[in-house]
Amino acid sequence: MQFIDLGAQRERIKDKLATAIDKVVAEGRYILGPEVSALEEQLAAYVGTKHVIACANGTDALLMPLMAYGIGSGDAVFCPSFTFAATAEVVALAGAEPVFVEIDADTYNMDPKSLTAAIDHIKAEGRLTPKAVIPVDLFGLAADYGAIEGIAAREGLRIIEDAAQSIGGTLNNKRCGAFGHVASTSFYPAKPLGCYGDGGAMFTDDDELADVLRSIAFHGKGESQYDNVRVGLNSRLDTIQAAILIEKLAILEDEMEARQKVAARYAEGLGDVVKVAVTPKGHRSAWAQYAIETGKRDLVRKRLGEAGIPSVVYYEKPLHLQKAYEMHAKAPGGLAISESLPHRILCLPMHPYLAESDQDRVIETIRSAVAE
Repeated sequence: MQFIDLGAQRERIKDKLATAIDKVVAEGRYILGPEVSALEEQLAAYVGTKHVIACANGTDALLMPLMAYGIGSGDAVFCPSFTFAATAEVVALAGAEPVFVEIDADTYNMDPKSLTAAIDHIKAEGRLTPKAVIPVDLFGLAADYGAIEGIAAREGLRIIEDAAQSIGGTLNNKRCGAFGHVASTSFYPAKPLGCYGDGGAMFTDDDELADVLRSIAFHGKGESQYDNVRVGLNSRLDTIQAAILIEKLAILEDEMEARQKVAARYAEGLGDVVKVAVTPKGHRSAWAQYAIETGKRDLVRKRLGEAGIPSVVYYEKPLHLQKAYEMHAKAPGGLAISESLPHRILCLPMHPYLAESDQDRVIETIRSAVAE
């Protein structure tokens, strides 16, 4: 059994993938070929934003908006602690300081009350200037943008949506990637929309910001690549990866529906023995991961392993407790949920091609382990 079965997806579209890749190789336009702009146009139409700027990876997609906004030394950027390191890493790379915020116990996304408390704390301390917030759509579920947008508007903060796990998800019929002033995503192979290497993209309705982001992604170019108007990066999406993503985007909605069915089967089969994933009203998760919580997590994981069923702990340690980030500020009152969750959480096999028989085996193994 595969934790994420890319092979089944590849088998489904292998002929189209082969044709698309062969075309790129034959034409020889490996950098910024026509497939890149075609993918950007199709993603903009799918997500519902005016601009999409493809780039080399999801980390660059988070870093470049910070660079475009001039966020750096002396600035505070608020982000959850229970997430992958890239969310805070880009803040440090930009020269600013991450400020860690608590998560909601059910959605695992940024807690707006903790965000407010963290902002007030940083303002009272006076050492840093609040500049931006990076909410993460963790495991594919949109953050509480209704509340976060109100806080950001009141405080004059930029919102950079970390949609690395959530392309295909929605909140009140608005697609993830369309929230905030700018959104960033990753096309890492295991993502709901992933390529066969590294890749990323940024989404925005801001014309001026889009121009700056395109410049930064290409060495800070102006009129040409030899006219450098700012310091930038070398962060372009390979044409071959764009061609692959075009074929995967074509089946994304079908895969999203399949993911909903897998999630519903887990909830039905496990909801009375463990804490299952929560989907608040108005949300459709992209189900990048399916997480459960149980006080018998280690036993459950052991029994799954013995049965040949893969599982993963996301995340083993919150960022504010890790050596690279432990010196940075955090919301007052502590981050108790972020600190305790790693001892209970476990992510199960989740992909659109998970057979019901395999899923039932996962469910039966967990139920048996909890009953021990």
